[in-house]
Amino acid sequence: MCDDRTDHDLDLEVSRRDLGLIAGSLALASAFPAQAAGRAVSGRDVATPMADGTAEAFFVSPSKGRHPGVILWTDIFGLRPAFRTMATRLAQSGYAVLVHNPFYRSSKAEIAPAGTPFDAAFRAKIMPMRAMLTPDAVERDARALVAFLDGQTSVNFRRKLGVAGYCMGGPLMVQTAAVLPDRIGAGASFHGGGLATDKADSPHLLIPKTKARFLIAIAENDDEASPDDKDKLRAAFAAAKRPAEIEVYAGTLHGWCAIDSKAHNVAQADRAWGRMLTLFKKGLV
Repeated sequence: MCDDRTDHDLDLEVSRRDLGLIAGSLALASAFPAQAAGRAVSGRDVATPMADGTAEAFFVSPSKGRHPGVILWTDIFGLRPAFRTMATRLAQSGYAVLVHNPFYRSSKAEIAPAGTPFDAAFRAKIMPMRAMLTPDAVERDARALVAFLDGQTSVNFRRKLGVAGYCMGGPLMVQTAAVLPDRIGAGASFHGGGLATDKADSPHLLIPKTKARFLIAIAENDDEASPDDKDKLRAAFAAAKRPAEIEVYAGTLHGWCAIDSKAHNVAQADRAWGRMLTLFKKGLV
């Protein structure tokens, strides 16, 4: 999955579409009522103080009132227009959303021009950056992101926060929920890579430290590559008595939820998005 997949798996690479295609994807997605409640929102680029510097980020929230905060962890391609659009869509459903450049220690966004494939050249560039996201670094970043959200006037800090992660962001979502269990009420993973490994720091081993509800949306071809992962996750959530919805989405390829992915599956992405909205409604209280 994602950066944890083999070269053979990467033959089904997730490259990104021209940004010109995003408009078409959004036009299709807007036909599904689960995508947004249509609230007026305000968004802005921000410089977020982090553990080891300052990260470029995008913060968007409904124009009026206070709302539950949500952190979006991007996929391996980092902060870019597609994730600003996705954050805005989530804000339209009543959330104050922060999405940042997870590679701020190494590079400013945008790290990959539109259409960059997940090939050997890109992996050589991005993997050293990804390696800097150690568990300790993620913990410090998570605390900084939560502190930023809790300091915004449009965030209702009396309600739990949500976290969503795509691809490599799936494990980072679990780590965030484990770092701040009393603050994180819900976590969603979309085609997350490396959620259940044989390593001592596997994200699924952190589940007992969490107090959140979870959604784990798995691509069909990721499940084919690692069929035991969902069973490990189900067992871990059950043992920890944490509520979790774990599903393999039929007919999907890795990356199907990102609107600029070559694998974007509009119907299944909308269904997963709707499940996230249900999760947040229950968990962010």
